Amino acid sequence: MANDILISLLKEYEQKRLNAEHDLEVRKQNLYDLIPRLKEIDTLLSESAITTAKNILSSDNKNSDSKFVDSLNNEIAKLKKEKESILKENNLSLDYLQPNYECKLCNDTGYITDSNFNTVMCSCLKQKLLDESFNKSNMYNIKKENFNSFNEQLYSDKADSKKYKFENSPRTNILNIKKRCEDFITNFDDMNNKNLLFTGSTGLR
Repeated sequence: MANDILISLLKEYEQKRLNAEHDLEVRKQNLYDLIPRLKEIDTLLSESAITTAKNILSSDNKNSDSKFVDSLNNEIAKLKKEKESILKENNLSLDYLQPNYECKLCNDTGYITDSNFNTVMCSCLKQKLLDESFNKSNMYNIKKENFNSFNEQLYSDKADSKKYKFENSPRTNILNIKKRCEDFITNFDDMNNKNLLFTGSTGLR
């Protein structure tokens, strides 16, 4: 069951990620149409990054390689500064051309890399797993099914030892049970407090 929930959530995460990336492409294209220079800058930045990587991998002259990389880095810095200026001039945030992921920690993948470089589950996915488990347990009904909404009038106030095998009326009995439950909750942190055990066939109350 837990594995099925995880698989379902990961599919949901994948769709959210795809939606965020599609939304970015739409915003990016609209902005490029409005400000062509931004598209030119992004193209130049991509080309510069590729050129830098190729140069580092292929060059045998370390001095020449270092000067070339420094020159490219300077050019990249200028392009990024120009890009930021254009965005500011148009009252756009600096991350406008970044995907709007729901979770900024894992970018809607569900997983992050910890300080030991291990891939671990993101807190957002952990929370969703807890929420799903909580919902499937029907505990979400606690908002409307609790002590405040408890109605003792549903139970008879007439004792019938022959029928119920008990001297007290069903109402008196259920009120005693309610009191014990409330005491248990109130003293939950008390190590000396005993646990509660509910027995009986399914559907009994």
